[in-house]
Amino acid sequence: MVSTCEELAYPFLKHPELSRELDARARKKGVTVLGTGVNPGFVMDTLVVTTSGVCQEVKKIRSTRIQDASVRRLPFQKTIGAGLTPAEFKAKVEEGTIRHVGFAESVAITTSALGWKLDKIEEKVEPKIAEETVARDYVKVEPGQVAGVDQNAWGISGGEQLITLNLQAYLGCRDPREWIVIEGRPPIELTIKGGIHGDIATSAVVVNCIPRVINARLRLATIKDLPVPSAWFGDSRQFIKKA
Repeated sequence: MVSTCEELAYPFLKHPELSRELDARARKKGVTVLGTGVNPGFVMDTLVVTTSGVCQEVKKIRSTRIQDASVRRLPFQKTIGAGLTPAEFKAKVEEGTIRHVGFAESVAITTSALGWKLDKIEEKVEPKIAEETVARDYVKVEPGQVAGVDQNAWGISGGEQLITLNLQAYLGCRDPREWIVIEGRPPIELTIKGGIHGDIATSAVVVNCIPRVINARLRLATIKDLPVPSAWFGDSRQFIKKA
């Protein structure tokens, strides 16, 4: 089973008892269960971990995702608060209805893969305020209204921020990109200009993980437990036969 449920990307973090139950059932029924997608599942965890593979030493990691939300679907634009007033945005953040789900899970995936031990994970959600009118297919944002979200997560150990994740998703973004910086030996800076289209990439990651999941050991797995997914254009019958 492959799911886009964000919390399932690393369920051990917030739901340890449920994770043990899911793992036991997966083993009993002879299936593999995986939660994945583009974020969490790839951009801010798998890609980061893979990039660290050329490092002899890693001190700190920063992953930044800057998205043009105008090309995304309406439900996504609503989840980032586009068109709200700052007061409405704050209220919905306090309700828990506006935030990117899966940030803490991405931090946990990365630290688990690197063998780091964290004291805590902190998150903060702030609005991205429009400075000019932005009109798109679904939403029109006036100056002073919320254009989107600026969200951070930190993995902290010994009072030091070892991992920093930053997501900026808003209408009117002029320089979308994915940006990874690793302080290490050697230092790495990786930029994907234009960014990765979240809706297309989410479905692609899920489909491209199917061969990995079918051939995996039977259990509740995370993306770090499987070979890195790749696009697949071969004969899928070989995987179906093994299922």
